[in-house]
Amino acid sequence: MATNLLTDLLIIFGLSIPVVFTFSKLKIAPLIGFLLAGILAGPFGFGLIREIENIEFLAEIGVVLLLFTIGIEFSLRDLLQLRRIVIFGGGLQLSITSVIVALIFLWFGNSRESSIFLGLLVALSSTAIVLKLLQEKGEIYSLHGRTSLGILIFQDIAAVIIILLIPVLAGTPGTEKSFLELILQGLGLIVFTFLSARYVVPFIMYHVAKTRNNELFLLCVIVIGLSVAWLTSIVGLSLALGAFLAGLIISESEYSVQALGNIIPFRDMFMSIFFISIGMLLDLDILREHLLLILVATLAVLLLKVLVNSLSTFLIGFPLHTMILVGFSLSQVGEFSFILAKVGLANGLVSSLMYQEFLDVAVLSMVLTPLLMSIGYRTTTFVDSLPFPPVLKQGWYSKFKEKEYEEKPENHVIIVGFGINGKNVVTAAKEASIPYIVIDMNPEVVRIEKQREEHIFYGDAAQSAVLEHAGIYTAKSVVVTAGDPPSTKRIIEAARRLNPQIHIIARTHFLRELDKFYDFGADEVISDEFESSIELFTRVLHRYLVPSSEINSMTSTLRADHYKMLRNPSIRRKKFCDLALDFADVEIRSIRVGKLSKGAGVTLGELNLRKNYGVSALAISRSHKIIPGPEAETKILADDILLVISPPENFDEVRKLFENSKE
Repeated sequence: MATNLLTDLLIIFGLSIPVVFTFSKLKIAPLIGFLLAGILAGPFGFGLIREIENIEFLAEIGVVLLLFTIGIEFSLRDLLQLRRIVIFGGGLQLSITSVIVALIFLWFGNSRESSIFLGLLVALSSTAIVLKLLQEKGEIYSLHGRTSLGILIFQDIAAVIIILLIPVLAGTPGTEKSFLELILQGLGLIVFTFLSARYVVPFIMYHVAKTRNNELFLLCVIVIGLSVAWLTSIVGLSLALGAFLAGLIISESEYSVQALGNIIPFRDMFMSIFFISIGMLLDLDILREHLLLILVATLAVLLLKVLVNSLSTFLIGFPLHTMILVGFSLSQVGEFSFILAKVGLANGLVSSLMYQEFLDVAVLSMVLTPLLMSIGYRTTTFVDSLPFPPVLKQGWYSKFKEKEYEEKPENHVIIVGFGINGKNVVTAAKEASIPYIVIDMNPEVVRIEKQREEHIFYGDAAQSAVLEHAGIYTAKSVVVTAGDPPSTKRIIEAARRLNPQIHIIARTHFLRELDKFYDFGADEVISDEFESSIELFTRVLHRYLVPSSEINSMTSTLRADHYKMLRNPSIRRKKFCDLALDFADVEIRSIRVGKLSKGAGVTLGELNLRKNYGVSALAISRSHKIIPGPEAETKILADDILLVISPPENFDEVRKLFENSKE
């Protein structure tokens, strides 16, 4: 048994590598490659996989892990914010689609029960595929991403109710008790989720995190996730819903980001198995014999769901842009429809032939999902240029705006480690009004500092998910204060890979680590050994009455030589201040404009710095945004930081111009 499973896994992964590689070269979504690999390896392709039940079991784990990670990324507060979308948006989408599809099947002569059942099957969309594609595009937090998620959550909950409805549709008596049990179970789950998120899980994970044992932390996360999923399955609900609740429970603790980073590799592996297993369901014989019918049915389903999804999104008040993206994103048939179809087949609601035809339509709709989402983006670009009414373009429910879901830190500094050095960097950032986020691996420090409302969270900064949560894509710099060389190297490498433009400053105890850190992608490396030497050297020179200006010049040159030119001449200088090393007769300095200074509220042309002071303005930093090469009409505002190039003897005079000198 184990050998057969290992053989099957070897076949599907071995076949997936060349297929996905080819698709990536053609810039086609890898998801389609996995589906094609499943078609080729499955019983209706080359018949390489025999024990499909084992693959389906592993695929179910993939769905569970996907919903688990989605739950971790959201909080209970986020879910409450989506209640309008979940209840009204999901309810409208499911109801309208089900009714239209049921009427179509009734018109073709199917029974009322079968038509209603097929309408419910078609109405469901693929949580796994949609959320996977949204995550890959980084749009899970966008307005259309959250709208899609809210509707999908409703569908997943509805799938549980539909399972209970199947015996009713099939005419099986004695099902009234199931609905009462379902209500009681739902209330029990709500209470269980709240108590676990509030008290139980934070207590357990705090003590596990204190051990600093990564293996124990991972095991704890997996056990919590599987336990909640198991409990929900016992009471008759789906594993996927239980996994989502487990993720929500963990999301309320400060350890959620680290938990997400640990789970993602497992999720990606099992999700690939899920997509392969979906491909295995495509019956090529049925497809060949009923090709025209299946193609027409697939196009009809896609078109109908695009229109209904868009209409439902509009009815809850969203703008045209969101309507179109949600419409195309949720146009496919969902994976839960496969489970329901099996139950319907067993209860006689669909025939064997109709079951196979439905599977072919569902798989084809899934295969086309990446293409449809791309069409959706192109469609929004086109319709934005058309003169639609404002109520359609902007939406009628004003509380929902894109900015509410897109607020992310920008131009901030990510500080790794909250020891003495990290605290000093935070203090400097606060004084300079620079936004920052701190990452630390000490749970006690994180807990205490969170109570003080510090911008800090628990996590290993070497993990991509942790850096992404800290806003690595929009950050301006990363400061690694930890002195552990292996950890620092992994953090530098991860930060550089995720954001090639970011400025990385790292700290190390020893000079011998400098070259290695630079090789991994650091822009600046601060050595404790070398800084101690400079401080000793400075104290000695002061004792011998050497002028302070000469000492500052010597230490600046010494730092530049050892950190840049002498040790690593190939590293490019990236800041304006580096130009000072190349010009001995001028200085490049920064000046903060005081609120009561003579220069505040005056344009550069009015000041005429070059004529009056022999000074040129290179750039202005305003609210952490750089204004390079400011023009004469540029007005200087209070709290601006002015970067000027000046002869040393003229700098003091121009500095006084921007000091608080007004009475």
